[in-house]
Amino acid sequence: MDVTNIHEAKTHLSKLLERVEQGEEIVIARAGRPVAKLVPYEAAHERRKGGQLRGRIWMAPDFDELPEGFAEAFGITSVKDDVLA
Repeated sequence: MDVTNIHEAKTHLSKLLERVEQGEEIVIARAGRPVAKLVPYEAAHERRKGGQLRGRIWMAPDFDELPEGFAEAFGITSVKDDVLA
């Protein structure tokens, strides 16, 4: 992280921004005391909206039923009745 004074930052802002675009962080200081930090901009992620695939997905009526021999193939010997029902 590079530290630069305000005068230098004003004079070379475009060069500093090029460095920031490449991922570098730069601290701007006044009289040797940090005042601000230039960091790459990260756009806010849009929140996902539910229901975008409504009407396009179909689930079989027997979706929750295990095929015969399936549990046995995975070595499951005892399973609660409500899980297999």
